[in-house]
Amino acid sequence: MGAHRRPRQRATGSGRVRTAATITLAGAATATGLGGGTGHADPQPTAAQVRAKVDKLYQEAEVATEKYNGAKEKADAAEQRLEDLRDEAARKEDRLNSAREALGSVAAAQYRSGGLDPALQLALSSDPDRYLDGAAFAERAGSRQRAEVGRVRKELREVEQLRGAARVEVSSLKSRRAELKRHRETVTGKLESARRLLSRLTAEERADVGDRASRSAPGPRESLSASAQAPDSRAAAAVAYAYQKLGSPYVWGATGPNAFDCSGLTQAAYRAAGVSLPRTTYAQIDAGRRVPRSELLPGDLVFFYSGISHVGIYVGNGQMIHAPNPSAPVRVAPVDEMPFAGATRVV
Repeated sequence: MGAHRRPRQRATGSGRVRTAATITLAGAATATGLGGGTGHADPQPTAAQVRAKVDKLYQEAEVATEKYNGAKEKADAAEQRLEDLRDEAARKEDRLNSAREALGSVAAAQYRSGGLDPALQLALSSDPDRYLDGAAFAERAGSRQRAEVGRVRKELREVEQLRGAARVEVSSLKSRRAELKRHRETVTGKLESARRLLSRLTAEERADVGDRASRSAPGPRESLSASAQAPDSRAAAAVAYAYQKLGSPYVWGATGPNAFDCSGLTQAAYRAAGVSLPRTTYAQIDAGRRVPRSELLPGDLVFFYSGISHVGIYVGNGQMIHAPNPSAPVRVAPVDEMPFAGATRVV
């Protein structure tokens, strides 16, 4: 019985080993299948899904771009105020130094005279009449000296006030620059994510991402027609400028003359027409009179998305010129290409 039991135990042991090995191999095969096999891998996104994701990233990047533009505008203004304060402080410091030198000269003259009692100086004077004339002059000089002291004190207070204001501007500028950096990182991160997604597509599919609007380039006739329908000469000039910039690349933060982001294009177009617009879409929508979509005329600014993060210039027949995103240059596109948010007539 013992002899028979020993082989059975060995068989049982080897069976356990085989079973464990089988489970291990099966697990390895399953893991391999989940990790790299085609049967269980996550399906690759379709070209349409990639395009939708890229469009969303571009839209998010444009929101961040407009925030960057606004922060840059404020940073530039703070920098200009700081420069003006420093210039004014320097001018006042020059005047302060001149006043101090004048006071120093008077003080030195008094020291040299010894500061003798006026009655004693009169008694010792060899020419009393001349002394009395000099004493009257000294009294007038004393009045001027007191006025000079008052002027020095005033200049000193103003210089200190300017220095305090400059310190406030320096702090504001640091904050604005930190905000700029955050928005810049957001924009570049979104654009890099879009670039990686686009790299998965074929060249033909990538071209389609940037060319889903009007494929026919407008000719001179369309440009002249749009300018003629504009409400006044400035709007017509802005429309003409936009037509001239068709094909220019989109570059976030750019305001021309060779590259633009969306609000940079509209700002440049109206700047060419002699009209100053704010830098961002959020401010541009309030830069004129709101008009309903049914009453749009060439030159009107048209805005998109609930956050007012995109803008174009209306050119008539339901079309606009805009700077879309890094995948497409400045071009003509339908107004209904994006969610319409409002319109403004600048002039």
